[in-house]
Amino acid sequence: MRHRHRVAIVGGGFGGLFTAKQLARADVDVTLINRTNHHLFQPLLYQVATGLLSEGDIAPPLREVLRKQRNTSVVLGEVVGIDLDGRHLTVQTLDQRSEIAYDSLIVATGASQSYFGHPEFAHHAPGMKTIDDALELRGRIFGAFEMAEREPDPSARRRWLTFVVVGAGPTGVELAGQLIELSRHSLRGNFRRIDPAEARIVLLDASPTILGAFPESLRQRGTRDLQDLGVEMHLGTVVTGVDERGVETNSADPRLRRIEAAAKIWAAGVQASPLGQMLAAAAGAELDRAGRVKVEPDCTLPGHPEVFVIGDLMSLAGLPGVSQVAIQSGRHAADTIRRRITGDDTPRPFHYRDRGAMATIALFRALATIGRVRVAGFAAWVLWLAVHLAALIGFRNRVFVLFNWTAALLGGGRAERVVTAQQVFGRHAMAAQAAVTRGEVPRV
Repeated sequence: MRHRHRVAIVGGGFGGLFTAKQLARADVDVTLINRTNHHLFQPLLYQVATGLLSEGDIAPPLREVLRKQRNTSVVLGEVVGIDLDGRHLTVQTLDQRSEIAYDSLIVATGASQSYFGHPEFAHHAPGMKTIDDALELRGRIFGAFEMAEREPDPSARRRWLTFVVVGAGPTGVELAGQLIELSRHSLRGNFRRIDPAEARIVLLDASPTILGAFPESLRQRGTRDLQDLGVEMHLGTVVTGVDERGVETNSADPRLRRIEAAAKIWAAGVQASPLGQMLAAAAGAELDRAGRVKVEPDCTLPGHPEVFVIGDLMSLAGLPGVSQVAIQSGRHAADTIRRRITGDDTPRPFHYRDRGAMATIALFRALATIGRVRVAGFAAWVLWLAVHLAALIGFRNRVFVLFNWTAALLGGGRAERVVTAQQVFGRHAMAAQAAVTRGEVPRV
């Protein structure tokens, strides 16, 4: 008995989800495999960390999103093995392993934070890639103000009120702007012994400029906006060390060589998912410097036309790791599969359409570039709001996000300020338990 064409999609981010949706009416059976049960709208993750939004606002369950798509099933688990010749995947969910066969495979596992050869920095400077990251940072940010309120020593209090953001790309710039708004406005009048507005927000980057992917005119405007807000920027500065009490840099200025700070946030650099190494090893494919898999012009794995590598995991023509690349390459892979099952095997190269770039800095301050159009200030801020609302998955999420934004705009408060010790210390406890499980440390 002939089975329907089986499509396995690994990853539930922008690439994987939009690929699945593009195959909704195709004569195929789709299996979407993801390590979490939700799709994450990563561009707004920093707003979860700073208390503007809840994690549910930007992370709808995959099963809910795909509930009406009858040809698609969702599997919670992590791919730990790929058999390209046998065309099946090994998936692990907790302590259970299973095999999933495929006729076409789409790998869209995205990227993780890069610490540029210093993974130990992650212990004290979490990144901004997952909900766990955002909740931990929320606990650290709001916890720092709480500790400053109880600290009688002025120098120790300054350390609690110093926030260091490493990385001046869109995430770092947006996060620095939100920390300014949080300390200068949202927390006004909340404390009795400290003035939150005295918080020091430091933005560091090894590059000589912020927002490197933006045109020069917008970079200059963004720099002025951040300076006007009170963000302390030090560009061309490399972080050489991170510990519990602060960061060390290569700055020639003795005052910057060591910055005492309780809260450190890493927003610099990305590296491809480890699954890329597994895939490249199995296929004999090449990786670029960021660990992305070098693919054919049609996004397929060299020597394996049935395997597509898309989004942040693919290396093709210098395309950036942004959501639109993931969405468009996913749709291209889905359309290729649909043509193939009708008998059209003609390879067609992937053509990316650049939709521009945006970054919001603070209330009524944003930057946007669309083609040759450059927009800054209030108009860019409104455009940023509209585009991000439209891009959210699900009507409910759009309504809740709009409500929280409106409430913050009118009242200046933050709806999501609950923090727990589990958020702050849970990652370290899980890492310690994993080390015990691997036998790296003895059980006690």
